[in-house]
Amino acid sequence: MQAGKENRILILILLCLAVALPDACTYKGGSGRVSEMQEFDSFFSTHSDSVVMAPRWMKAQALQRMERTKDSMVRYNYLAVALKTCLATSDFDSAQLLLRQVEAFAGRQPFSHRLADLQSECFNIKGNVYSRKGYIDSAAVCFKEAYEARLKGTKFEVIPDILINLADATNHLGRPDMGAFWYRKALLMCDSLKMPYRKKISIYYGLSQGYLALRDYEQCDYYSELAGKNYADMFPDEKHFYLNNRGNSYYYRGDYSTAIGYFRKVVELVKDYPDMSWALNLSYLNLSDCFLQLNKTDSVVKYLELCQPFFEELGSTTALYYIDTQKIELALQCKDFAEARRLLAMSKASPEIDADMIHIRNKYLQQFYEETGNYRQAYDYLKENKRLDDSIRNERIRMRTADLTLRYQQDSTLMAHKVLFQKQENEMLILRQTRLVTLAVAVIALLIAAFLFLYNRKKRDLLLAQNRRTVSTLRLENIRNRLSPHFIFNVLNQEVVNRKEEEKQELVSLVKLMRRNLELAEQLCVCLLYTSPSPRD
Repeated sequence: MQAGKENRILILILLCLAVALPDACTYKGGSGRVSEMQEFDSFFSTHSDSVVMAPRWMKAQALQRMERTKDSMVRYNYLAVALKTCLATSDFDSAQLLLRQVEAFAGRQPFSHRLADLQSECFNIKGNVYSRKGYIDSAAVCFKEAYEARLKGTKFEVIPDILINLADATNHLGRPDMGAFWYRKALLMCDSLKMPYRKKISIYYGLSQGYLALRDYEQCDYYSELAGKNYADMFPDEKHFYLNNRGNSYYYRGDYSTAIGYFRKVVELVKDYPDMSWALNLSYLNLSDCFLQLNKTDSVVKYLELCQPFFEELGSTTALYYIDTQKIELALQCKDFAEARRLLAMSKASPEIDADMIHIRNKYLQQFYEETGNYRQAYDYLKENKRLDDSIRNERIRMRTADLTLRYQQDSTLMAHKVLFQKQENEMLILRQTRLVTLAVAVIALLIAAFLFLYNRKKRDLLLAQNRRTVSTLRLENIRNRLSPHFIFNVLNQEVVNRKEEEKQELVSLVKLMRRNLELAEQLCVCLLYTSPSPRD
């Protein structure tokens, strides 16, 4: 009975502890079944580098897995991977075909976070296709939509890549201040997501490119050096962007020999990667311009002949305008005015052409009209270039000011976010401490309650035992009181008188024994002493 009570008390204490610690023994089980979406995520995370390093193999693997997949959402995610590989191989026709299939599927589906990820991927790839073809306005719109869609999705780790693309497009639109804004936003996202340093490399050389457009060479070199620290860990396409940007920085400083060195490094890099044809031909185009500035006409002709067929097939308006501009200057250097006139008649500037390129073209036009004796027209182009110079200079000053303002705003926002995060961390710390204190108080209270219960039970047992001894004592006292010792002793004394001497002694011993017994009866405890028997005579 007593053991049953103790068990009930123990169970009660354990139940109270379980209530106080609801999260201590939480078990999350699962069926162990891996879904098709989990298989896709594992496949892509393992082989994501192959999109650039081995695009054709990656495309074949994605299409094979797509055929074995039953889930429609997962099937089109594999198709999106195949779509990404088309960018690496510059297969824009296939890219547009696959893009229409993915967009058609996404348009039929109800909203979900996974669908938002897929839509973001489509917008991002579409923006890259537009960017490669020279439609920068459309590319910027697509990148912005990709960013907004990804915020509704689940894979936030790819947001920095989208922001980098948006920043690049913004730079090409002549807004390096906003480009720097998006780059710094991408950098902040990397820090928030605690991404590795190598993820920031493309952001650093992107910022370097933006400050190059602002002709802020100090900031340009600063971010280039940050990017170059991990040059060995860069992917081939990242190495291309880094080297190309460094070459451009020295080109705009007028150090054409150093620029040629960087552009040749790009050629040496990409020649081992047949799929990087766009980067290779862009380097040829940059090399031809550097040699043009050094009046090395043979090298100019060589590199223009290498890259022009590629850009004509691609339909890149910006690159073709750049090529025509170089050809005009080449014809002027060779005194071939008929060729220069023919090129001028054929080549027209499109709205997306950068102002710097128009400025270079106008300089060559001014030279052409000076050489042909049309000084009035030469003077008009001189004035136009003066206006462009002032406009470009003023625009750069405005954008530098805007950049400083945006940097200040971002720094202020970042500081506010840090303060907010610190405040939230402090609140969480206080909450955790409060929970721990509450838990400790609850445990101590339970222990005290258990101690008091056990103490009271022990005290009650002691009182019960004492009461039992008291009852026994009273009972013995009652029995003893019922016997009259005086009567017994009187009878024994009478017998002693009447007995013989030998018998008297025995009776006297009996009387002593009874007297001793009466004395002991008045005591609660009696010591038992062992006495050895007397030796017999």
